[in-house]
Amino acid sequence: MTKMVWPEWTSMALGALLAGLIGASPLQAAECPRKDALGTSRVLSVDAKTTPRVGLKSFPQTLPLADREVVLTFDDGPNPPTTSRVLAALAQECVRATFFLIGLHASQHPDMVKRIAREGHTIGHHTFSHPFMARIPLDKAKSEIDRGMAADEMALKGASTTTPSTPFFRFPYFESTPALLDLLQSRGIVVFGADLWASDWTEITPEQELKLVTERLAAAGKGIILFHDPKARTAAIMPAFLQYLRENGYRVVHIVPAGTAQKTTDAR
Repeated sequence: MTKMVWPEWTSMALGALLAGLIGASPLQAAECPRKDALGTSRVLSVDAKTTPRVGLKSFPQTLPLADREVVLTFDDGPNPPTTSRVLAALAQECVRATFFLIGLHASQHPDMVKRIAREGHTIGHHTFSHPFMARIPLDKAKSEIDRGMAADEMALKGASTTTPSTPFFRFPYFESTPALLDLLQSRGIVVFGADLWASDWTEITPEQELKLVTERLAAAGKGIILFHDPKARTAAIMPAFLQYLRENGYRVVHIVPAGTAQKTTDAR
């Protein structure tokens, strides 16, 4: 069994790790000049026909991951100050992730949406304004889904459409209804839950978040991990978290829609 190596928990150590990333130019997805980087081990195609809903926190099944494989996901962006720091940390380790964007934020920061895609990450959808979807009328919930996708697509490609180029969706607060789940499945859209999360929406320090998520991952052994890139505490810990993955033998899996061919970036 791989020996567990725990990162330093002090603010000084986190600051030092982050300082090395500030000012670093983003790497193209297919490039990895650091041979000792964590890297992206493989690309996993996800098909709504076979896996319409994944994530054990919400559904009975999840992605077919091997032991010590993780999928990194980020919700609620983009938020340029913090999303930029998260992207820099991912680029430093040649890691690809999935960002579930709020349509309103995407419409406010289209350049950041384009940057996320340009750096090789997958863009999913997270409604237009992040409401509690089970607590609003069905027609308004449908509108939230469509407006969010249209705003994300407009920011990404300059064309508004409710047929997303990446048919991945995550419900705000993981709150869904059977009717909405059936609707998304009928449209060929995969609904993502998560297998574990960092609880970065709570008022905890970066050190507490890092300790919490690494302990949860050590217990689970693998899974889809939920972060929020607008959270400053998450941006602060991302270099140390990726270091933890690298030093403890975890491998990052990049998810893409079925039929999408992408090159992996494995530094090891």
